Amino acid sequence: MADLKIPAVAESITEVTLSKFLVKDGDYVELDQPICEVETDKASQELPSPAAGKVKLVASEGDDLKVGALVATIDESAAAPAKEAKTEAPKAEEKKAEAPQKKAEAPKAEAKAPVAETKTSYATGSAPPAAQKILDEGGVANKDVKGTGVSGRITKADALEAIKNKASIGGAKKEAFSRGERVEKMSRLRKTVAERLVYSKNSTAMLTTFNEVDMTNINKIRAKYGDAFKKKYDVNLGMMSFFTKAVCLALEKYPAVNAYIDEGNIVYHDYCDISIAVSTPKGLVVPVIRNAESLSLAEIEKTVKSLAIKGRDGQLTMDDMTGGTFTISNGGVFGSLMSTPIINPPQSAILGMHKVQDRPMVIDGKIEIRPMMYLAVSYDHRIIDGKESVGFLVAIKDFLENPDKMLLGADPIDLLLEMI
Repeated sequence: MADLKIPAVAESITEVTLSKFLVKDGDYVELDQPICEVETDKASQELPSPAAGKVKLVASEGDDLKVGALVATIDESAAAPAKEAKTEAPKAEEKKAEAPQKKAEAPKAEAKAPVAETKTSYATGSAPPAAQKILDEGGVANKDVKGTGVSGRITKADALEAIKNKASIGGAKKEAFSRGERVEKMSRLRKTVAERLVYSKNSTAMLTTFNEVDMTNINKIRAKYGDAFKKKYDVNLGMMSFFTKAVCLALEKYPAVNAYIDEGNIVYHDYCDISIAVSTPKGLVVPVIRNAESLSLAEIEKTVKSLAIKGRDGQLTMDDMTGGTFTISNGGVFGSLMSTPIINPPQSAILGMHKVQDRPMVIDGKIEIRPMMYLAVSYDHRIIDGKESVGFLVAIKDFLENPDKMLLGADPIDLLLEMI
């Protein structure tokens, strides 16, 4: 008899939530076959079977379990059931021998099998930010939408169609003047997010400074080189790479923004591990781009894409989200025009990106329509002074409005004249 127990996931984690079982009580499982999925403070992971045999489920879905708690037992003496696939295989071969002319039809039948499997994948029912925004604004739950994307994901077209047919989703319309309520258990991830946000507000002297950036030059670069960039690197040229690069260069100028307080000491970093806030079906997570200051724009975009996909599919690990010296949060993808982001402890600052919106601006005495974005930097005033926070944000603005400066970290003319 083998026991499946909650393993030690990380030093700081002593309890997990059993989110769901992947097998039924009494099923025969193979060695290393996933038995259940558990949710930690930061991520979800599957627990594999320690042996082959008949499984008996001990815990229940939704239980909060301590490290070392028993989840299930596996009876290794149980005989493995006969596998129908192996007994049917020879029959299939016999049919091929008897009727060779049907060989062309076999691959078609086999090709359909994987499609059916994707309907029950972990990604089923998840939606990218654009589609999720449409569903949230339309008041439609993900579970009520049948995704037609890869692995059952909800596409933007699916979301629009769901809103259009909202009256027929889930049966009849809601009863008029309804005062119904429902109670749902708060997920462990949501609890952790709530605790960290309250801790951040109560333990830091948080202040926010604002500015705005003209995105004209960045938009021109993306429009001119976007297709060639995608063809060469197989990734889109997005705004996140420009912002990450600008942030890293600004952090070099203002190292206090890249530091944190540790028991009366200030810890400075000579590297930039940039945390990026990612919205997932289970809540907000903050994976980290390691040594972002040493990465090219293409490498940053590839890393962002990889982390976003892993976050969407629930595959982020503790290592992916541990650490980070500064955070970038992009509320603009959801339509936010301005906000005051909350610091991600123990970090000392966070940059909030927002929606790009055409606005009339005075340029050289003339009114022009420019694509503008509000920027916000929330910082811990205990370690960062107002002069540093404003200078840091102005530096980011300068790099974004003059992308050529990002190549050398300063104005090329200033370097040529040795003004720096």
